[in-house]
Amino acid sequence: MNENPYVFKIQRYSIHDGPGIRTTIFFRGCPLSCYWCHNPESQTKPMEISMEEMDKVADVLIEEIEKDLIFYDDSGGGVTFSGGEPLCQPLLLFRLLELCRKKEIHTCVDTSGYGEAKVLLKVAKKADLLFYDIKLFDEKAHKKYTGQSVAPVLNNLKQLSKQKSDVRLRFPLIPQMTDTDENIEGIMAFLKENIIYRDIHILPFHKAGEGKYNSLNMENYMKDIQPPSKERVEKIKEQFESNGFNVTIGG
Repeated sequence: MNENPYVFKIQRYSIHDGPGIRTTIFFRGCPLSCYWCHNPESQTKPMEISMEEMDKVADVLIEEIEKDLIFYDDSGGGVTFSGGEPLCQPLLLFRLLELCRKKEIHTCVDTSGYGEAKVLLKVAKKADLLFYDIKLFDEKAHKKYTGQSVAPVLNNLKQLSKQKSDVRLRFPLIPQMTDTDENIEGIMAFLKENIIYRDIHILPFHKAGEGKYNSLNMENYMKDIQPPSKERVEKIKEQFESNGFNVTIGG
């Protein structure tokens, strides 16, 4: 599928975006501008979509998804909607989730959690699984490193917990930013007090997207930041585990 105004990439045979072998659809648009974003090309605002155009785009995407059905059946995989931020295009996302459910294709939505609560809760009811980022607990730090308030992210997670949606938490481990004792302790305390979820994936920072910033003529805040050491990752893993969390590195 060629690049279009609503989706900027389709990645096949993914094993890090949910259970089994998956096809990952990357949506355009994101309300955040995280310093460590690996897909800065997603930050362009998506075009408004009409109902007629939405049906056409959804049909094309479903055709692409169905090309990999044999891999889903053999591995217990499916399709993951990522970005960018899929919540930026709710009508298209709803339509794709509905079509996948009719075709019995497992769906996962990878979200920052920043969006309208009613949209997110509806997505959670239509999807089989949510991957939900929790990056920073402190309001000032969240605004500095993502450009937006942390309040919707935390409040939306509380709502998902009350709804008992199937959620896997993800914590991007970013040196000097999310990787501080204060932030990690704050996140754990919030989760233990307010949220039912105890499965969390630690996502260590890497430099895979570094070249994109030059090609897009965008400032790269991470050019002098190195990935965390294996020892540091293991220490954070043990810290979460000692507080009752089930930890996976990556994925």
